[in-house]
Amino acid sequence: MNIKIYVIGKSKDFYQTGCLEYVKRLSSYAKVEVIELKDDSISEHPSNSEITKAKDNEGKRVLSLLKPQEYLIGLDLSKKEFTSEGFAKYLNEKIVNNGSNISFVIGGSYGLSDELKSRCNDRISLSTLTFPHQLARLVLLEQIYRAFKIINNETYHK
Repeated sequence: MNIKIYVIGKSKDFYQTGCLEYVKRLSSYAKVEVIELKDDSISEHPSNSEITKAKDNEGKRVLSLLKPQEYLIGLDLSKKEFTSEGFAKYLNEKIVNNGSNISFVIGGSYGLSDELKSRCNDRISLSTLTFPHQLARLVLLEQIYRAFKIINNETYHK
């Protein structure tokens, strides 16, 4: 099982420690690769066109790395949410139906470009709350770990 997580922007040290811990924990279930891509610099009060340009540039960087057969799940605030049990079932179905290679993408501060959204095979939401994208990465890794624990009927999830 291979899981790739494409993320726009670098993780801060205090988030990085948690992310590394979950990647380590996940190693008994899957090979997890977190791929960080540069985020575009943007002014403090950007115009809509500046935001769109930044999202487009960031999206192109992700798209340039994707293989055609990658099943890509985008994180998107406006899409379906899950309970942890529901996410475990969803992830297990994706693994069974799409092989052992699943990829996720976490956009930058302003989300995913339209082109990247259209490339996604599916889009999900971690929550209707807004998280910094570095925290979203940590939450996603933890929920993937929790999902594997649930799928394998192992203790962790209460």
